[in-house]
Amino acid sequence: MASKNGAWLDFERPLAEIEQRIDELRSIAAGGDSEFADELDRLSKQAEKIRGDIFSKLSRWQRVQLARHPLRPYTMDYLERITTGFTELHGDRGFADDAAVVAGMARIGERAVMIVGHQKGRDTKENLHRCFGMPHPEGYRKGLRLMQLAGRFGMPVVAFIDTPGAYPGLGAEERGQFEAIARNLREMARLRVPIVAVVIGEGGSGGALAFGVADRLLMLENSIYSVITPEGCAAILWRDRAKAPDAAEALQPTSQDLDRLGIADEIISEPPGGAHRDVDETARRVDEALRRHLDELCALDPAELRRRRAEKYGGIGVFKDS
Repeated sequence: MASKNGAWLDFERPLAEIEQRIDELRSIAAGGDSEFADELDRLSKQAEKIRGDIFSKLSRWQRVQLARHPLRPYTMDYLERITTGFTELHGDRGFADDAAVVAGMARIGERAVMIVGHQKGRDTKENLHRCFGMPHPEGYRKGLRLMQLAGRFGMPVVAFIDTPGAYPGLGAEERGQFEAIARNLREMARLRVPIVAVVIGEGGSGGALAFGVADRLLMLENSIYSVITPEGCAAILWRDRAKAPDAAEALQPTSQDLDRLGIADEIISEPPGGAHRDVDETARRVDEALRRHLDELCALDPAELRRRRAEKYGGIGVFKDS
């Protein structure tokens, strides 16, 4: 189902039917007919209640679906709204430019920053160009080249994470996909400038982690971050991709799970219905969180930044018996 607001997911079907009726009544009212004002008010209140009921008890699999919503804002959508003067820079100076990664210099407020981020496409042609947001090794090397440039000029790094994972093709393997990811992990840990990463959709496997070694990891409310996709996990454990909802429950990939585990530093709330329902408001919330964390981190000296970063990642996965 679809409306002017975009594609509807299966679990939103009760809401979709009411909003479709609301749209019809608003069209009539726009023509000067006020006869349906009471009905419109009643349906609006009913839609608000149903929306609250649906989104207050989402399953992990439903959050996975929202993280992948085809109308969800991507990196460039945020850059258009929260940065000024974005200048995209291209190429890894070794093989090619990877369109699945966008990177360059910009300003957030008055602060100059270096941006790196995954970028998906909106249609088949663009998705093929962007490789569905799955970078090749040259994409990670481009990102690292510019993060190191940021380090030399004292510019904070802002990373937007949104990928199912690194591209698994033969060419990517031949050009050193996993070496490129591993090098990013090492060099980001050493970087002497603040790094803030925001998971805006999918955070899949090493493809996401290659831009995720940050001083602060922020996650949008309906984003996910996991070592593998639920479908991939289901294919390995049960040899049945239809078991993906069960795998999502086992993986615990949601922002709420990552916050509970102490991996995410902040959850950025989304407008009712998800980030795609109000992109401007979502971008405003991301902008506010980024400015706040950058202000805090830029007040620290490089040695303290690296010490805290090492402490943060050294503590992940450590449990103590009570």
